[in-house]
Amino acid sequence: QVQLVESGGGSVQAGGSLRLSCTVSEYTDNTYSVAWFRQAPEKEREGVAALDSDGRTNYADSVQGRFTISEDSAKNIFYLQMNNLKPEDTAMYYCAADFLHALPLALEPFFKYWGQGTQVTVSS
Repeated sequence: QVQLVESGGGSVQAGGSLRLSCTVSEYTDNTYSVAWFRQAPEKEREGVAALDSDGRTNYADSVQGRFTISEDSAKNIFYLQMNNLKPEDTAMYYCAADFLHALPLALEPFFKYWGQGTQVTVSS
């Protein structure tokens, strides 16, 4: 079964940077979508960024210009580079993958496989 594991979370001051990594146990198809989601306390989970096997990307308005999703598929890893972090970015971050379609959309129902999350805390 496909398994995803996040790493790279931690605590940082506002304006700082972090890079999250998601290691995928196996890519079962050359057509795929990967994405990052986050959930802050007392809020619903929201899509942050998505990347598909055609190289297309999409970002939430709140992170556009600050976050970048990328991949090293040869190593079964994809990343979320987070720059100019703000306190409102504080959340549990989850990675997700799907191997049935190529759509750069961070919409929860599209994804079958999920990691367990990594905490990001941004202080002012």
